[in-house]
Amino acid sequence: MDGNGDLIEIEPVSPRAASEALSRTRPFAETRTDALTGVEQAERVRAKQGALLVEPGGAWRYYWVLLEGETRAERPEPDGTFTLVGAAQPGDGFGEVPLLCGRTLSPFRIVAAKDSLLIRFAEPEFWSLMACCPAVRKVVLADMAVRLQAYQVEALHREKLVSLGTLAAGLMHELHNPGSAAKRAASQLRENLLRLQQLSLRNSSQPKTAVQLECMRDLLEHTLAGCRAPAMSSLEQADAEEAMGEWLTSAGVENAYSIAPALVSMGFKPEELVCARDAFEAGSFSDALNWLEALVSSVSLVCAIEESISRVSELVMAVKKFAYDERSPGKELDVHESLQSTLTILGHKLRLKNISVEKRFAASPSKICTHGSALSQVWTNLIDNAVDASPAGARIEIATWTEPGKLTEPGKLTESGKLTEPDRLAVSIADHGSGIPPDVLPHIFEAFFTTKPQGAGTGLGLEIVHRIVTQKFGGAIEVESEPGNTRFIVRLPLNNTQIQK
Repeated sequence: MDGNGDLIEIEPVSPRAASEALSRTRPFAETRTDALTGVEQAERVRAKQGALLVEPGGAWRYYWVLLEGETRAERPEPDGTFTLVGAAQPGDGFGEVPLLCGRTLSPFRIVAAKDSLLIRFAEPEFWSLMACCPAVRKVVLADMAVRLQAYQVEALHREKLVSLGTLAAGLMHELHNPGSAAKRAASQLRENLLRLQQLSLRNSSQPKTAVQLECMRDLLEHTLAGCRAPAMSSLEQADAEEAMGEWLTSAGVENAYSIAPALVSMGFKPEELVCARDAFEAGSFSDALNWLEALVSSVSLVCAIEESISRVSELVMAVKKFAYDERSPGKELDVHESLQSTLTILGHKLRLKNISVEKRFAASPSKICTHGSALSQVWTNLIDNAVDASPAGARIEIATWTEPGKLTEPGKLTESGKLTEPDRLAVSIADHGSGIPPDVLPHIFEAFFTTKPQGAGTGLGLEIVHRIVTQKFGGAIEVESEPGNTRFIVRLPLNNTQIQK
C-alpha cells in the first residue's frame, strides 16, 4: 500500500516520454527509446522524505527505478523496531526479486530517506520490459542474483543468531531448576547442621558403651555409603515409611513419623535399627535416632547439592559439545532413577504447592542408552510443567511400562526377513490441572510458544523435549488433554544404539 497524505504524488507517464530520464539509470542505460514500444504505461512518483512507499505485509506490485533521492528497505522486528536491509541510490532499480520469485507480499517497508523521484512499472509492464528489452532483462537478472546472495548471507547470519539465542535461552531455562534446588538445599543444610550440633552436644553428655559405639558406627557407614536407596513406587515408599513410623513409635522414638521418611530415603529398614534399640535406653535411643535422622537429612541435602551442580556441569558440557561437535561414548541410564533424581531436584516446588506424586514404575528393563543429561532435561520440563499446571494439593502421576516391538514398515530387517520395531520404554507424566485448550494443543511443541504470562515462561521447554525425544533418541511423544487430565507419553526405543549426540 502506498503512503497517504501530501507526502506522495503519483501521475501516469509514458515510458517513451520518460526515456531520457530512464537512460541515466542502470537498467535502461543501454535501451533505445524505440525498444520501449511494448511498454505503454508507467507512473511517476514524487515522494517527500519519510514517505512510506511500501508497508510491510503490503501487496508487492511494482518494479521501481530511482531517478533522484534515496530510498531504504527496512525489516520490521518483533520488538517494533526496524532494521536496515538495503538502500537504493539514483540510477538503481529495485523490486525485481518479489516479482520474479512470485512473492505477493512485501517482507519489508520501503521508505523515502530523502525527497525522491521514481518511476514505477506495474507487474504487467514489468513482464513486458523483461520480454522486449534484453538489456533491461540482463541488468534486472544480475541485480536479482546479487540481492538473493545477500539475502542468503543475511538469512544464514540471522539463523546463527537465532540458534545462539535459542541455545542461550534454553540453557538459562535448564539451569534455573538445579540452581534453585542447590540454593534451597544449602539453606536447609545450614539449619540441619545447627540441629545436628545441638543433638550431638546432648548425646555427648552421656558416655557410650562399646556396643553402642559399634552399632552407631554401622549406621553411620550405611548413611555415608550413598545418596539414596533404589527408586520405589509411591505405594512401596508409603508402605515403607508407614512401617518405619510404626516401628519407631513402638520403640518410643520422639518425632517418629517425621523422621521415618528420611530414614527410608536412605534405605534403612527397621531391622537395621534393632541393634541401637537394644543397645540404648529408651530416652537415649530416641536422641540417637533423631541425631541419625539429622545426619541422614544432611547427607541427603549434600547429595541434592551435588546432583544439582552435576546437572549444571552436564548442561555446560552439553553446550560445549554443541559448539565443538564433540563425540562422547554413551552410557546406560536407569530411567526410574533419572525420574527420581528429577523429582528430588523439583522437590521444593512440589512442597510449595503441597503436590503429591504417585509413581508406578513397571518398566522392565528400565535402562536405556543415553548421552549427558538429555533425559533429565525431558523429565525436568515435563514434571515442571505438570507442577505449574496443577492446583495446590493436587496429585501428579508418573508411570512407566514396556511395550513390545511389532511388525511395521519403518522398522529394521530381522533375521527372518520381516520388518519390526524395537521394544519401547514408555513414560507417562499426568497432571489434573485445567488442561490444554484445543486451539493451543497443535502449537505446544513450537519454539517460543507459551501460554504463561510474560516473563513466566520461555516457550522453549516442550520444544526442547520434542527435539530430544524425536531427534536424539528416535522416539515419539504424544499428549492427551482434557479439563482435569493432561498426560504426556514419551516412548523410547530400548535397543537404540544410534543415539545422536
